[in-house]
Amino acid sequence: MRKSLVIILAFAAAYAGYMQLIPSVMHEPSAPSTSTQPTRSATQWRSGEQVRGTGEVTRILADDNDGSRHQRFILELPSGQTVLIAHNIDLAARVSSLSTGDTVAFYGEYEPNSQGGVIHWTHRDPQGRHVAGWLEHKGRRYQ
Repeated sequence: MRKSLVIILAFAAAYAGYMQLIPSVMHEPSAPSTSTQPTRSATQWRSGEQVRGTGEVTRILADDNDGSRHQRFILELPSGQTVLIAHNIDLAARVSSLSTGDTVAFYGEYEPNSQGGVIHWTHRDPQGRHVAGWLEHKGRRYQ
């Protein structure tokens, strides 16, 4: 009887640990906030954080065609910080008619780098494991 109880407790502990490792699979990601409250300043963003903002296109780069294809361009934020937008065009439509000087709003995942940072995950996740991001340009949403 004691041996059976030990086996049951070990199984329960292992199962509980397993369930903590896979919460993103078990739960639908939360939808982006529709609040109009501004997010923290870009200088306060952390690696992996979902961020939203608006910036001016200062440079349009060639597409990155290694692996998943990404449309790339540089935005200057109101703070003066620049970020690279890496928009997956295998999963979302290309931002059309993009020109330097245009304003683009974004919601995506931030990764810092020495040049200001990268915003990616600006699209829906077809597997539903990541918060859906987006870009907005001239009244159209791309995700």
